[in-house]
Amino acid sequence: MRTKILITFSILCSILWITSCRKDFDYAPSNGHLSFSRDTVYLDTVFSNIGSSTYLLKVFNDTKDDVVIPTLNLRNGLESFYRLNVDGVAGKEFNNVPIYAKDSLFILIETTIDITDSAVNELLYIDAIDFDSEPYRQSVQLVTLAKDAIFLYPNEELESSTEILDLFIDESTEPVEIEGFVLNDEYLTLNNQKPYVVYGYAIVEEDKELIIEAGSRLHFHENSGILIKEGATLTINGQLSENDEELEGEVIFEGDRLEPGFDDIPGQWGAIWISQGSQNNMINHLTLKNAQLGIFVQGQEDNIETTLTLTNSKIFNSSTINLWAKNAKIYGENVVLGNAGNSSFLIENGGNYSFIHTTVANYWNKGFRFNSALDIRNHSRNNFDVGFNLQKAEFKNSIIDGNGQNEISLITNEQNDFNFHFQNCYIKLNEDNSSNINNPLYDLNNTEYYTNIITAGELDYFSPTDDDFRIGLDSDVLNKGDINTANSSPIDIIGTSRLPEPDLGAYQAINKEN
Repeated sequence: MRTKILITFSILCSILWITSCRKDFDYAPSNGHLSFSRDTVYLDTVFSNIGSSTYLLKVFNDTKDDVVIPTLNLRNGLESFYRLNVDGVAGKEFNNVPIYAKDSLFILIETTIDITDSAVNELLYIDAIDFDSEPYRQSVQLVTLAKDAIFLYPNEELESSTEILDLFIDESTEPVEIEGFVLNDEYLTLNNQKPYVVYGYAIVEEDKELIIEAGSRLHFHENSGILIKEGATLTINGQLSENDEELEGEVIFEGDRLEPGFDDIPGQWGAIWISQGSQNNMINHLTLKNAQLGIFVQGQEDNIETTLTLTNSKIFNSSTINLWAKNAKIYGENVVLGNAGNSSFLIENGGNYSFIHTTVANYWNKGFRFNSALDIRNHSRNNFDVGFNLQKAEFKNSIIDGNGQNEISLITNEQNDFNFHFQNCYIKLNEDNSSNINNPLYDLNNTEYYTNIITAGELDYFSPTDDDFRIGLDSDVLNKGDINTANSSPIDIIGTSRLPEPDLGAYQAINKEN
């Protein structure tokens, strides 16, 4: 019995020793029997000289034999714009890559494409990963569309500077320090010939005007934006687009990552900041998305000139606030202030505001949100003792809505003027809430504050969580607009006539099936 046990033990040890000492010659050549998770890897659109996301390709050995891939390389060789990482090893050419039977190999793929021809705006770059050589070669195609762009950033030609922004984006009491550079005259008029990629804050100096023409595309890197200084002006001349997909007339501000996975990621870039003392800024047909703070507007006490005229524009998916006004004077028409991590529209330190046919709606679903969609105060959020007169906060034919119970917040320090009025508006407000009942500011029967208000009903949005606040024909705000107000804004934000029966908000209702 002991002898049998010793013989069995010896055999097992021999098997383990042989297995542990396997050499390369134990592997069979792959012989074209590999399979792949995809035949072609499409690396989504990137800007020239900006790195892509990382993409995964799986290589499978479905045979019963351990195999070795004699050669694995990029077809364009060492000059290829693609980079590989094969099971943790970076490179562009590999030899004798093993795969065990019924196992897989992971290949990570990235690219940075350099467009050297200034006459080329787009380049479709194609390469392939070749596994082995003929007659057993197998290939996976690699495809990327690269776009050329004009890069704006601090360098020797563009004077660098440092600015301190008192934005309190994180709601602390510490100012946010950002790096900026002064735009010279060459870049004070931007057009649609090529997209622009901005690194840092592009600063428009006093007595200068930044003009952005119809169809322009501005892409901002992390912690980047535009700073309009005292005495400077911003003019955005977007136009109504004929093509709903191309949006050829719209001016678009967004992040610099073009991959589809970044389409709705908030907080990718900084803000547009209009400083105190900047007047007569005009924005028309702008789409601004995925910022930390969309537009921050600082006015001054007893503004005579309009700080900002904002028309036919959408600001949404900011990680904090879409539009933040401090003691400013703003006129808004056909404006959509959509989802945001905090308020869609914050009015602080009083000011003078008039908005018609505006949709303020916050259906934020990327985390907790504690503030109302519309927040109006005549004082600083951080200090009740710092207050200014709210000369006027007027909303007509508008929607104030969201996925909370109360989407309007009215807070006065009871020392400064607090003048507001809502006419022909839908307001998401829980009238049974005890704090609302006891607060005269929410008394919807007080005609000094409210006229023809709707607080319940179905809005029939197309897709509110996706910031599509168009309304369908089943909406309860159809034909509820004041005709005199609509006469001053007869066309909605996408060019639909709202006469003779105007609906509330920036959009006139349309059939969802169209």
